[in-house]
Amino acid sequence: MPKPSAAELQAAAKALDLDSSNYEITLDTTLGPIRLKLDSNSAPGHVRNMVALAESGYYDGVAFHRIIKGFMIQGGCPEGTGTGGPGYKIKAEFNPTPHEPGVLSMARTSDPNSAGSQFFICLERVPHLDNQYTAFGKTADAASLDVVKAIGSVRTGAGDKPVEPVVIKKATVTKTPK
Repeated sequence: MPKPSAAELQAAAKALDLDSSNYEITLDTTLGPIRLKLDSNSAPGHVRNMVALAESGYYDGVAFHRIIKGFMIQGGCPEGTGTGGPGYKIKAEFNPTPHEPGVLSMARTSDPNSAGSQFFICLERVPHLDNQYTAFGKTADAASLDVVKAIGSVRTGAGDKPVEPVVIKKATVTKTPK
């Protein structure tokens, strides 16, 4: 199945009803499931974006391409290099959510408004990222944080790339009434 276009993804994101529903994404990885509870109050644009990407199958088969022990695990690049994205950028939604273990945040370049599909999940408290990167969710339970930590401890090589790939087999969205 071909990946949706940037316009199709943006239309799907815009159509989401954040007023009456809460969203959770489960990343079924090769090391176990990570349930992520999304925070649409702090960063509605980022929640819309990630839900649209996940529902489209965009993250299915994509690896965590960058893992830095004691810092974070990063995924969401369709190229597996840290250079790919969905063909569009979203505006930053900096908020007071602290970057602590299990927090989901969006990766970007030096341009604050350059996020697309790449995200990271913190392994430790990383205060220098607060109000510099858009935090928009958190692991939903201790088991999910354990999987994040397991991914964070895999052996890496050049460019912080895992020696043995850790892949998101499937991303699933769960929608519940508010």
